[in-house]
Amino acid sequence: MTDTEPDPTREHTHDVVIVGGGPAGCSAGVFCARGGLETVVFDRGRSSIRRCAHLENYLGFPAGIDVETFYDLMHEHAETAGCEVLPDLVESVERTDDEEGFRVTPQEGEPVTARRVVAATRYDGEYMRGLDDDAAMFETRERDGEERERFDSEYAGHDGRTPVEGLYVASPSDEADTQAIMVAGRGARVAHRVVADARIDDGWWEDVADGVDWVRREAELDDEWADRDRWVEWFDDYYGGDAPVDPDSDRFRRIRAAAVDDSLSSYVSPETIDERAAAGQEALAAHLDVDRIVAAVDAETLLDHVEDELIRERARELDTVEASE
Repeated sequence: MTDTEPDPTREHTHDVVIVGGGPAGCSAGVFCARGGLETVVFDRGRSSIRRCAHLENYLGFPAGIDVETFYDLMHEHAETAGCEVLPDLVESVERTDDEEGFRVTPQEGEPVTARRVVAATRYDGEYMRGLDDDAAMFETRERDGEERERFDSEYAGHDGRTPVEGLYVASPSDEADTQAIMVAGRGARVAHRVVADARIDDGWWEDVADGVDWVRREAELDDEWADRDRWVEWFDDYYGGDAPVDPDSDRFRRIRAAAVDDSLSSYVSPETIDERAAAGQEALAAHLDVDRIVAAVDAETLLDHVEDELIRERARELDTVEASE
């Protein structure tokens, strides 16, 4: 064993390895990392989206966005969510000796191991050869009078699962994966499946493992639902009857506690909403040209904005004084 090989007696170095740092890979990475999985994204730096001259149909950018800025924002989002993004090309993915995970070998860096791997790159898929019967994973097509093999885009199911346990495919897929927003959606769907499967490995069952990643306003919690016991009661009523787990077991109680914690933590205060809104705009502004921002904002709009900020700041000061009295 070389110095660069992971110690096979240790736990996997990551929960999830994602091969590809384009829209599919970064989207999958965000959801996996936010789902509590230690995630690494390998990006060879040549995502197919870079062939696009200007991205014009990605929702949220009315005038479009230049590809380099979009690319940087994708990677920053993945890293902010908790992913490690490595600029390296994956050469091979192999089963570990115990068949409980995968060994991922990049071109330049050290090999890593992971319980799950998500393929999220449109290039030929050679790095996966040998994980399954090649006749199932690859298809032969004739082009220019020559027969050529390529990864079968229909190999994975709708949710990215494949016949190889722990291997998922976000791209290529049988869906149209030439539009960035559709590819990102595919990555999110596959990651949703990955997170659910990881929870099932931890004792959850299918119905309750299928969680939702969002936050809600704290004001929506009325007196009844602000009480943790009410959530416990709801969980027992909703899942207890059909759960494939004894409702009196330690496993059921453990999963119930985790699910209730997830539900309650999804409600955020007005202060947190304001903080996150400001952080989101600041993160976006960091990628924008200052001169263009100034040129796009007329003087009257700028003065109105400053006045509104002063009013909000004064309101915060008054709230602080009242709270201290």
